[in-house]
Amino acid sequence: MKKFLCILFALAFFAGAGFASSFKTNATVYVSVKSTSLKSGAGFFSKKSGTVSYGDQMTVLESNSKKSRVRLSSNPSVSGWISNGNLTSKKITKSSSSSVNASSNELALAGKGFSEEAEKAFKSSNGNLNYAEVDEIEKITVSDSELSAFISEGHLKGGE
Repeated sequence: MKKFLCILFALAFFAGAGFASSFKTNATVYVSVKSTSLKSGAGFFSKKSGTVSYGDQMTVLESNSKKSRVRLSSNPSVSGWISNGNLTSKKITKSSSSSVNASSNELALAGKGFSEEAEKAFKSSNGNLNYAEVDEIEKITVSDSELSAFISEGHLKGGE
């Protein structure tokens, strides 16, 4: 089971990397995940400079194959780096209420190009797989301060 999960995670990682592409400067993009941080630099360990939410409209200032530096259209003082996998060029319109009418699982699937029907079809053709462990791992969150302490205690450098 562990071997299968490792292979599954590796495939998901490489599939996600394959979908990553850069955006043109001055392009309008939208946040395609429930919520994510903007970072002060393009590196994984860069400090958080803001938070954006599903459907937020942004302008691309510069972009590479993995990340883009963007500015929030509704508040130009908010800018930073974000993973290209969290962006889409397709217009996302928020509902009239400020809430999103989709679960975080639905947003994650949509961001990866899956639909609920596609997930059900996969599960039905692979019914002997146990998704409980994956669901438990997905619940784990690490705060910026915990990540910073881990980097410091482990004497890790880089991350850019």
